[in-house]
Amino acid sequence: MKKSLIALSFGGLTIGITEFVMMGLLPDIASDMKVTIPVAGYLISSYALGVVIGAPLLVILGRNFPPKKMLLILAAMLTVFNALSIIAPSYNFLFASRFLSGLPHGAFFGVGAVVASRLADKGKEAQAIAIMFSGLTLANLIGVPIGTYIGHHFIWRYTFVLIAIVGLLTFFLIGLWMPKLEKGETVNMKEQLQFFKRTEAWLIIGITAIGFGGLFAWISYIAPLLINVSKFSEGDVSSILILAGLGMVVGNFIGGKLADKYSPAPTTLALLFVMSIDLILVYFFSSNQYVSLFLTFLTGAISFSVIAPIQMLMIRTAKGAEMIASASLQGSFNIGNALGAFLGGLPLAAGYSFASPNLIGVGMSVIGMLITLTLMRVRKSDLKLQSA
Repeated sequence: MKKSLIALSFGGLTIGITEFVMMGLLPDIASDMKVTIPVAGYLISSYALGVVIGAPLLVILGRNFPPKKMLLILAAMLTVFNALSIIAPSYNFLFASRFLSGLPHGAFFGVGAVVASRLADKGKEAQAIAIMFSGLTLANLIGVPIGTYIGHHFIWRYTFVLIAIVGLLTFFLIGLWMPKLEKGETVNMKEQLQFFKRTEAWLIIGITAIGFGGLFAWISYIAPLLINVSKFSEGDVSSILILAGLGMVVGNFIGGKLADKYSPAPTTLALLFVMSIDLILVYFFSSNQYVSLFLTFLTGAISFSVIAPIQMLMIRTAKGAEMIASASLQGSFNIGNALGAFLGGLPLAAGYSFASPNLIGVGMSVIGMLITLTLMRVRKSDLKLQSA
């Protein structure tokens, strides 16, 4: 395995811990900042909005930078902005630091995916990109449980010390191991942005932002669900999150296999349907601890199995605009993050059970299915017009 790809995977590890550890820390941060859990949930939305804004903006601003320089800048942003959360004196300051730490997320993966494909041996481009994203799955398997454990048993701010250290390590590994790739041809962003004039592009963004948002309606409030509904102790949460992370690793592998074997649109439709059924089960059966543990693994697996088919949809649609499309896809996932956290918090604010956000997730998954059906019909109509 090339060291340069390992450096990129550390970036994925930093981003993964940053994005997902907040879900397990919500009770601790809410208590320390003296806000309710639904209000603390807006910190998840703040990060996601940073990703949505930063993904296209930073790709556009840095489009003609040498790849290594751009990745170093993004790794430095990840480190510094996460470090701000360590010293946050108030909820509003923490809200702002979470927004800033989300800015480099999509751009790092967008630039990193292009760099990984350039570094790969011929015919192994997809495997190289998968190595970069393996950091994201390892974050959920190892990094997030460790970060949650630190936050529960010590001080939640120490978790962000851990993230800053991993971010700093990412910066140094990119500096040491990333070759100085030549800057590509000057990118004409006007031509790249033509991609967004296509109906298919916006339908895929809708599938990702709304359908995948069902995951975030579940995971945003997984800590209070496990504590208040399943009746696990706060100390158990970090261990249980390992199950969710393991499920995500397994689901990511299964989703990749399905995306290679079957057409991505029908695969996405089927997996969103399975996700909606799964979230219904979470709502009704999380009060049983054994079932809750199984569903934690299963929901993690099903939710991450959707990623590969959606990525295939976007790649096949974005010929000639891969970098901006890749960054935009990350933005779309995090619109889902923001929507899932925000909408999932509404029934909690209204006084309903901590299982109620999962019903919001069901609704988002069903809407994602409807958009997928629309995409399939649009493509079918286009094929008929081309053959006419």
